[in-house]
Amino acid sequence: MDAQPELVLLARALNENRLEAILIGNLAAALHGAPVSTIDIDLFFRKTPANMQKLKRVATVLEAVILRPYYPASALFRLQRDRDGLQIDFMGQIDGVKSYESVRGRAASFEIGGEKLLAASLDDIIIPTGRHEMKKREPRRHLILTDASEALRLESDRALLDLIRYRLSLPPEKRLNCLRRKIGLRATCL
Repeated sequence: MDAQPELVLLARALNENRLEAILIGNLAAALHGAPVSTIDIDLFFRKTPANMQKLKRVATVLEAVILRPYYPASALFRLQRDRDGLQIDFMGQIDGVKSYESVRGRAASFEIGGEKLLAASLDDIIIPTGRHEMKKREPRRHLILTDASEALRLESDRALLDLIRYRLSLPPEKRLNCLRRKIGLRATCL
């Protein structure tokens, strides 16, 4: 699957709604040339009331719903689109990162399909392992995995579980639409 059309739509939605967000994770690493794969899009943003309103408008433009899969343990907001399984994670904070401004100051700007998109530097994607070991760096497990097939399997499993949780949160008449079939002009059955 080619991620460029989705990235163009995302960048356009972010720019039109003036939501400042920085691409992080494997997709940002791939833009910098790292040999990684991913099936979701991760972004870092400032969690403010104004930005939350902008995030809602971005979700509307992308025809997605906003989920809080790890609430209250994390500041993650997931945009999920049912028709194709698009998953975009907006993180309000990241472990080991001081502030949005520190990441933004080192971010690189990429032009994708005529739209600008900020991507975190590789130094921000690969973070220190401990507070006292600033020289030794290793990839963060959930941001960069060395084995691409293992990364794909983990992301697929996580996306499937999130989709199941979302569908279970729907009322039963909407939850089972995939099992319904038409038996006449206006009636359906399971």
